[in-house]
This record gives sequence, C-alpha cells and structure tokens, in this order.
Amino acid sequence: MDLFTPIVPVELQHPNFISVMSPGRVGEREVVAGWAEGFPDRDNKFVREFQTTFNSSFWEVYLYRLFRSYSFDLDWSHSSPDFWLHTPYGEVIVEAVTANAAVGTVPEWEKPTMMTENVRKKEFWPLNREAIIRISNALLAKVRKYGTHYQKLPHVPGKPFVIALAPFEQADFQYQYDRPMRALLYDDYVDEDAYFRNPELFPDGPPSVSLGEIEKDNGSSFDLGIFENDQWSEVSAVIFSCVATWGKTVAMSTHARNGFVAATWGTTSSGESAKRMSRIGVPSETISDGLQIFHNPHAKNPLDLQVFRRKGVVQHYRSNAGWVREGYDDCLQTRSTHAFGLPLKG
Repeated sequence: MDLFTPIVPVELQHPNFISVMSPGRVGEREVVAGWAEGFPDRDNKFVREFQTTFNSSFWEVYLYRLFRSYSFDLDWSHSSPDFWLHTPYGEVIVEAVTANAAVGTVPEWEKPTMMTENVRKKEFWPLNREAIIRISNALLAKVRKYGTHYQKLPHVPGKPFVIALAPFEQADFQYQYDRPMRALLYDDYVDEDAYFRNPELFPDGPPSVSLGEIEKDNGSSFDLGIFENDQWSEVSAVIFSCVATWGKTVAMSTHARNGFVAATWGTTSSGESAKRMSRIGVPSETISDGLQIFHNPHAKNPLDLQVFRRKGVVQHYRSNAGWVREGYDDCLQTRSTHAFGLPLKG
C-alpha cells in the first residue's frame, strides 16, 4: 500500500500530509511505509483517507505496526471493529479512535508557535481540562457504538473490548501524558500546577486529587471516574499514547538530519522524570515507547495484563494492594523534535 504517492488534488490534502511530504522527511516516510507493510486496505479507500484526514489513519497504521511488533495474529475476516487480535493470552477486539478539536477551535496543525504560553509557563490545567472533555466525547461515541453495533457481531461477544485512543484535540496535546486519562477514568488528577506554584509544599512530587466532575464551556458538567464503577463494564481497557505522532517517526528514523529529539522519560516507580536528548538519525525510541494501557477493574471481559506487558509500556490497574502503575520507571512521557529549518511537532 503506497501511502505517499498523492492520489487527491493538493487542495484536498490534509495540512499534515502536505507537511510530511517535504523532501527533508524522506527518512520518516520510510519508517511509516515500513509500518504499513501488510496492512490491508479492506474498503479500498484507506490511502485516500490517509491523505485527506491523516491523523486517524496514521493512528491505525501505528497500531497495526504495534500489534505486529508483539507478533499477534490479526484476523481481517470482519470489517469492524478495527482489529481482531489473536494473542498468546486470548483474543482481543480493538477499536481505534482519535480525539479531535472542538468545532470552532484552532486545530493542532495550525499551532502558531512551538509551545503554547500556558505550557511554557508550566500551567497545565487548561490543556488537561480540554483533553478530558475531548477524550471523553471520543470514548463515549465508541461505547455507544458498541451497544448499537459491535456487540451484535458474531466475533465480538465474550472477548475483551479495548478502545485505542490517540489525542489530537489541541496544540501541545503531546504534553498531556496520563493526566487527563487518569482523571477521566479513575478521578485521579495529578495537579502539576499546584506543584509548580509551590514545590516546597509537595516534597513527594505533584499531588493526586479527586475533581469529582468537570464543567464544559456550555456550563454542563459530567462525572469523572468512569472506571470506578460498572457503567462502562463493556470496555475492558483503553490503549493510549500522546506520543504516537509523526515525531515518533523522527525518533525512529536512521536518516541523519541537523536537529535533535528532546524527550522526558520516567525514571522512578513514582513517575519522576528526566530529560534525554538525542540526534536525529540515531534511533531513540521503539514503536511501543510511550504506550499506556488503562485497565477497567469492572470489565465484564478483563484484558490480561500479559497481553501488552513490555519494557517501556505503562499499565494502570488495580491490585489487592491498591492502584499499580507498572512501568513508570522506564517510560516515555513527552517528546518534541527539532530540525534546523524544519520545525516539527510531537
């Protein structure tokens, strides 16, 4: 499947597709082409969608390569949901979705600067609040579709149903890490703003707080802690990554360019982090670095912890001793890429 030979007029091409077609990004395109090897175009429109909508198709290609890296068998005998995995620990159904910008807001590809003012000042609540609202909408749409469609398909019932979500809902989405998802699913918000305002008050790092609910711009509100009861018991887990972006292809490419990759990696089990720098052209990541699995303790069909267990993959789950965040001590949290003369996002 040739993703990069244009088949639609330039005026119909997505701004991100136009951007990645730059001659300087040939090495990155080779990475994505490698990811897509063997990916079936089941409805003969995937290439067109990749070139016109980009983010959602890029996320599917990433997921395909991720699952192949685990040596899972993929069954394509049904057109939906997106992936039917045969793993050593049982079959798993995965549906992919992206969180997108609200109507009337600035999309991520029109980001005016390398970093928004709030993030530069380490004020993360505006970013995280917007992310919570947008990822909630995206997940809810798939939960509703499970009830109206997926659960009626012959191959779906009785298997773990996992939603794989990538956030593209705003500028600087790649800095949210696990904060919005933890708040939405478990009502467990890591308040970095409080920490950065008064670090002396929090010697153990940013505090975790319960927000209870969140208010939308229209004044309505919704409860947080979706996985704290059985309201979404049909969802076994959420696969998530805020760094499965074009920046990952830069970090994985072997084509040298003048520039660098700046990343934040977890270094302790409590989530403390350190910055790492690497030159573009010297691979600094694997396909699964930055991946997170949020398990639902109330799932009707739980996802086995061993399915995605791997170094660098964070899994959030409840044990007899309480909540566990496995893999915090060696995980990719955030990343930005910088090529001289060619600024990159993510």
